[in-house]
Amino acid sequence: PESEVFEITDFTTASEWERFISKIEEVLNDWKLIGVSSGKPLEKGIFTTGTWEEKSDEISFADFKFSVTHHYLIQEPSDKDGKEELGEDALPLPMQDLLCMNNDFPPRAHCLVRWYGLREFVVIAPAANNDAVVSESKCNLLLSSISIALGNTGCQVPLFVQIHQKWRRMYMGECQGPGIRTDFEMVHLRKVPSQYTHLSGLLDIFKTKIGCPLTPLPPVSMAIRLTYVLQDWQQYFWPQQPPDIDALVGGEVGGLEFGKLPFGACEDPISELHLATTWPHLAEGIIVDNDVYSDLDPLQAPQWSVRVRKADNPQCLLGDFLTEFFKLCRRKESTDEILGRPAFEEEGKEVADITHALSKLTEPAPVPIPKLSVTNMVHSAKKKIRKHRGVDESPLNNDVLNTILLFLFPDAADKLADGFENRASTSAGSNPPPENEDYNLFSQFKSAPSDSLTYKLALCLCMINFYHGGVKGVAHLWQEFVLEMRYRWENNYLIPGLANGSPDLRCCLLHQKLQMLNCCIERKKARDEGKRGSMSDRSPGIASGDGAKGGDHSGDNPDKEKEFGKSWESWSDSEEEYFECLSDTEDLKGNGQENGKKGAKEGGKEAVNVKPEGRLHPHGKLMLLHPGEPLYVPITQEPAPMTEDLLEEQSEVLAKLGTSAEGAHLRARMQSACLLSDMESFKAANPGCCLEDFVRWYSPRDYIEEEVVDEKGNKVIKGELSARMKIPSNMWVEAWETAKPVPARRQKRLFDDTREAEKVLHYLAVQKPADLARHLLPCIIHAAVLKVKDEEALEDISSVKKIIKQIISHSSKVLRFPSPEDKKLEEIIAQIMSVEAIIARARSLKAKFGVEKCENEEEKEDLQRFVNSLLEQPEVSVVGAGRGPAGSIIHKLFVNAQRVPAAPPLEEELRRSGSQEERRQGVQSEFPPPTGREVILRTSVPRPAPYSKALPQRMYSVLTREDFRLAGAFSADTTFF
Repeated sequence: PESEVFEITDFTTASEWERFISKIEEVLNDWKLIGVSSGKPLEKGIFTTGTWEEKSDEISFADFKFSVTHHYLIQEPSDKDGKEELGEDALPLPMQDLLCMNNDFPPRAHCLVRWYGLREFVVIAPAANNDAVVSESKCNLLLSSISIALGNTGCQVPLFVQIHQKWRRMYMGECQGPGIRTDFEMVHLRKVPSQYTHLSGLLDIFKTKIGCPLTPLPPVSMAIRLTYVLQDWQQYFWPQQPPDIDALVGGEVGGLEFGKLPFGACEDPISELHLATTWPHLAEGIIVDNDVYSDLDPLQAPQWSVRVRKADNPQCLLGDFLTEFFKLCRRKESTDEILGRPAFEEEGKEVADITHALSKLTEPAPVPIPKLSVTNMVHSAKKKIRKHRGVDESPLNNDVLNTILLFLFPDAADKLADGFENRASTSAGSNPPPENEDYNLFSQFKSAPSDSLTYKLALCLCMINFYHGGVKGVAHLWQEFVLEMRYRWENNYLIPGLANGSPDLRCCLLHQKLQMLNCCIERKKARDEGKRGSMSDRSPGIASGDGAKGGDHSGDNPDKEKEFGKSWESWSDSEEEYFECLSDTEDLKGNGQENGKKGAKEGGKEAVNVKPEGRLHPHGKLMLLHPGEPLYVPITQEPAPMTEDLLEEQSEVLAKLGTSAEGAHLRARMQSACLLSDMESFKAANPGCCLEDFVRWYSPRDYIEEEVVDEKGNKVIKGELSARMKIPSNMWVEAWETAKPVPARRQKRLFDDTREAEKVLHYLAVQKPADLARHLLPCIIHAAVLKVKDEEALEDISSVKKIIKQIISHSSKVLRFPSPEDKKLEEIIAQIMSVEAIIARARSLKAKFGVEKCENEEEKEDLQRFVNSLLEQPEVSVVGAGRGPAGSIIHKLFVNAQRVPAAPPLEEELRRSGSQEERRQGVQSEFPPPTGREVILRTSVPRPAPYSKALPQRMYSVLTREDFRLAGAFSADTTFF
């Protein structure tokens, strides 16, 4: 026989449901939502002005995940006295909030806050966006769960569960207090039952739902809001016309000049105006609103408030310019690829295969090498470019090109032989820069000053990219620009619109390169003029063998004449030969060494006999230590100007030399080229000087003077070199020993302007449009910020001022570093676009409300304030409702919109409901039928029995074309039920 099988069911293990409930309780405990809630009654408008916070957690029911979110208004802690006042009968805070009238219809809040007026609640919703609790049994299970959790924990915060699809925003919930409970219920329909489109029907439903046992029902208080939408501004055309591209380029391009960025929206940035007319506090029976007649006339409403709906991403000109220019940064093509054939290709020669490049070196050269200068080749490049592209094919037509080139190079307007050089020298940006903060933005953005050539070039390229041929136009203009640079270098014409002096490292690299080219042109020009302008400038050096001229020259300083006289014969013949051969520096080295050796052997005496050369002026009252002559400041070579990429290159080379003794020595030699040059100039200007003299002029801190008392008891000043100068075999001593007395003009050039200029020109020629856009983007952002600032100054919108400050600080952080990330640049452009949209909206509203046309100053100020607050606040109340200045303008707008010829026929049903609306309004309405009707009904009645405690009941209803929702909170006394 089979043995009996016993099945043992363990009822003590928790089911999934019990675990779910305990998880809810755990979360409520963690968030300290247990026990009596206390707080002050809500102040008026606190839902909008206060700060809302939320915290979330995840829990799961079996394998279905829920998110739990606590939404709460941050409040100041209430006083202790308040707690003592809370009697036993005090209602929980959420139930008091149901009846509070200070915050009906908040402009921006969570939907549950709008429907129930709660300051704090917890929502349990499916964690995944596409999950939904649809079946009735699951909904009931969730409601039971929260009911048990609230009962177990004594939590007085309302708990909601979200059911159905997320977009429906359906919530059921519960709130428990001592012996009382409020149920939150909801109805959501697409079609509106006709009996509930008016107040009397809603009152019936409310009273039925309460089911109050008392015969004369306590009065119901009502708050009503009707919303009207104005969509067509027929009477206003949008003021901003898109620029006319075909207009003559001369001065203006449809309101656009070269060198100015456009601004403004191409379409109306305000799409709708919503007027809400509110009756905040009505007692039942005061107003009639049924299916036949309605007392709710918007003009009679005690409160009006307005909000505007902004067009999504309106098309704005400045934003488009920036975005299009930024797109250039992602292009890969080189200038040659864009323009067709290589620009600088020789005619008739095919481009040789790169693999044969080196074989050229081994073949006999058919042309003597010196004649092959790059400049000769490029000079005819312009003609060849024209040949490669037919004139019609040129991306930029000649008018546009010439206008731009004249704008960039104003000094080229009159290239008269004599007038040109004078102008070129004056227009090189020698005027001091204005000291205002806008001008100095370039150092924060690493762009270029707003009056510089680079800045103008950026604006022209931006405009060409947008209007005249896109990337091809950019490549064409750039090519012309590079040819112009080459032409200026070859012909010694300074580039206009650049500050004098060495490259400004605060600017973008392209600007530094152009400044570098200007330095080269300046040096070359000075050299060529020196060669041309008779040899008289150089006479002191050249004619040193000529007694008469030597005498004349030393006439500057008669005391010294005797000393010079005896030294002429000590100059060797080779020296004279050397002077005729100015450019060669090798001979100089040879005989400099002889001199040096002589001087060293024969002590200081012989050295004094050398004729001084290259003096600038005496150095104050300083005297040479040994001969006791005045100390002269020598004419020195200027240090080589450097752009930041060269500095970086140099520092890398120096770093790679390593720490070995050899490396350190090499590094010192590289760094002391300038020092050596200055020492040679100093020796030439001050014959017989010593290192101490040089240090006193060059680095006074390294010469320490002390007062000492000599044997005779007199105070004398004794000087000596500093400790670092006394280190054996230090760089200064070594350099001093190797330096020969050679004036600056005969030294080897520290700065080889020819080589540097060719390097710059090559650098410019190989830039792709994308590289160019990256170099110039800071200039464009700089220009856009200045443009936005100017436009804002006309409107004076405080919130925009703040955003502009943020843009500036954000941009200066991002643009300071080389090659910033695209994402960060996009953020900056988006910020600039948002500011442009705000300013466009301000202008649109000003036009609509006729701020400028207003005669009365006070009214004008009020309207201006009203327009500004419309931009910054979600909803603005209209002072004086329909009778104030703003109210009457809004009324007119609606009246005018109603007079517009009838719109295309609507669906039958809508037409019916519309005419019914008008019938109920009792007059041919000046307003369209309301788009939304909201009603809040409140009362306090005992439920479910006459002897129960009187508890708050509330029902909110909203009715729009597509949507009908009732949200009710009904409280009941649970003590005996």
